[in-house]
Amino acid sequence: MSQSSNSQSSEIQAIFNRIAPVYDLLNDGLSLMFHRVWKRMTVGWSGAKPGDRCLDVCCGSGDLARLLAWRAGATGEVVGLDFSANQLAIAQERTAQSTIPLNVTWVEGDALNLPFGDNEFDAATMGYGLRNVVDIPKALAELHRVLKPGASVAILDFHRPDSPHLQAFQQWYLDTLVVPTAARLGMKDEYAYIFPSLERFPQGPEQVRLAKQAGFPYAEHHAIAGGMMGVLVATKARDW
Repeated sequence: MSQSSNSQSSEIQAIFNRIAPVYDLLNDGLSLMFHRVWKRMTVGWSGAKPGDRCLDVCCGSGDLARLLAWRAGATGEVVGLDFSANQLAIAQERTAQSTIPLNVTWVEGDALNLPFGDNEFDAATMGYGLRNVVDIPKALAELHRVLKPGASVAILDFHRPDSPHLQAFQQWYLDTLVVPTAARLGMKDEYAYIFPSLERFPQGPEQVRLAKQAGFPYAEHHAIAGGMMGVLVATKARDW
């Protein structure tokens, strides 16, 4: 990784450490709770099932990891990985408050250099993380490496809709609601980065191409929420 990439990665890490205390509150309010529906859809597309060993990369405060743990059940295991220590502390606290024990291990680590061996996981997810890594092909290659043959990863993130009207609405929503709301919580600069990051983020077809380039023979992109969100589902080849 170049020096500039290291600097960019450190800057993003610092942003997510700063927003950790208000991250879930803002997600709930700004998505009208729909992000919880999208996350359930994402876990469904991952193919996680009872007894599986699952991975949630860029886990943040742990929503997807906990949903995976519900799927994996008492005989399964989930690892939630993030490079923000503050986010992981919140994830651990919320999991400890669960009325049903959840088998989740929290790991501080880098999505571009996953601290796991090859072919370890039966399913994986990533929520709002691919857009923020400094090397998308490398992140996808790492996911491919740690998944077992035949396993899938489901990646949820913002998406630019095809409709010019929805594009205009998305920008208005971010500029008029998201950033001002974050500003009232003292987080204006931290949330102002969303639209520029979205401008740079590959569209669905390009995500599919990048996934196949990373080694996934099967990949498809599902546009949801009118195309303002999307889920990339990529499946590793089976060993026959």
